[in-house]
Amino acid sequence: MSMPKLTDYELLEMIGSGSYSVVHRAKHKDTKLSFAIKCVAKANLSKSSTDNLLREIKLLKTLKHQHIVEMIDFRWDEKNIYIIMELCNAGNLSTYIKRHFTLPETTCKFFMKQLASAMQYMRSNNISHFDLKPQNLLLIKSPNLMLKVADFGFAQYLTPNEENTVIKGSPLYMAPEILLKHCYNPSADLWSIGVILYECIFGRAPYSSKTLDELLQKIKAKQKITISSTAAISLDCRDIMTRLLIHDPDKRISFQQFFEHPFLDLKHDASDENLAKAIQIVTIAVEKDEKKNYREAYYAYCEGLQYFVPLIAAESDENKRKLLQERATTYMERAEEIQRSFL
Repeated sequence: MSMPKLTDYELLEMIGSGSYSVVHRAKHKDTKLSFAIKCVAKANLSKSSTDNLLREIKLLKTLKHQHIVEMIDFRWDEKNIYIIMELCNAGNLSTYIKRHFTLPETTCKFFMKQLASAMQYMRSNNISHFDLKPQNLLLIKSPNLMLKVADFGFAQYLTPNEENTVIKGSPLYMAPEILLKHCYNPSADLWSIGVILYECIFGRAPYSSKTLDELLQKIKAKQKITISSTAAISLDCRDIMTRLLIHDPDKRISFQQFFEHPFLDLKHDASDENLAKAIQIVTIAVEKDEKKNYREAYYAYCEGLQYFVPLIAAESDENKRKLLQERATTYMERAEEIQRSFL
C-alpha cells in the first residue's frame, strides 16, 4: 500500500492491520490531537469487501455512543480510502486477557456492562454487529479504562425477527446457527457475548480448537460447555453465561432479558439521565429526613447510592469524581446513622 497523503495529518506508526487495510496512529498538524486512521487501498478491495467498507462508514456516521468507536471523518483519493477515528490507546480486550490470563468477576462485569450498554443502543437502532470478539473491543484510558466496540464491517440493520443467510464473523465466536445452518437473526450476537464472557473468566473460548474442522465437530456434537462448579464466580455470572451459550437461538436468553439481567444492572449504569435521577432521589431523601420520616429517608438514600456508585467509577474528571465521592459519602453516613438510631 502506498503511504496515504493527508495534508492535515501526520501519519505515525502502524498500530493494526486487516485483510485489506492498515491502521496508523496519526496526529493532526494544527490541533496536535491524536487519532487512528484506517487506510484502505482501493486496489485490494473485492466487491464484498467494498460493500463491507461502505456499510461500516455508513453505520459509523450514525452511531454516537460512549462505548462505540467514533468516526471523526472519512476521505479518499485516487488510491486509498481513509477512515479517521478516535484513537483507543490501551489496546484491545484480547491482549488485555492474554496479559492477565484470567480476569476477576468484577473486571468482567465492568467490561460486560459497557459492552451491553453499546449493544442496547445498537439494538434500539436495529443494528447487529455479527463480528463481536475480544480483538474488536478496543480499550481507551482517559484516565479510566473504557471499552469501545469497533469494526462494523459485518454489521447490518436487522429487526429482531429478520434473518440473514450470509456467513459473517470469526468462527471461534460465531453462533452455531451461523456455522451450521447459515440462517440466523440478531440473537447470534448474544452467543458471541457469551463466548467473550467465558474467555474473560477462564482465559480461553469455550470451544478453543486447533483447526476449523475440530471446532465444527464440537459444535455439531453440541459438546457440553462446562462451567466448573468450583469457579470463583457468582450465581448471577454463572446464570447469564449459561443462558448466553445455548445452542438453540430460540431458547437462548433474549436481548430484553440480557439487558435486564442482575449481573449487568444496567438500570443503575452511569449516564446523564441517571445522574439527574440520583440527585432527584437524594433530594427526596433529604426532605423526608428533615420531616423525620426516617424509614422513607433511609430507603431513598440507599436507592440514590445505587446510582451514585457507578457514576463515581465512570467519571474521568478527577475534580468531578471527588465531588461525587464526597456527596455519596455524606449520604451513606447519614443512611447508616438513621439505621443505627431510628430503625
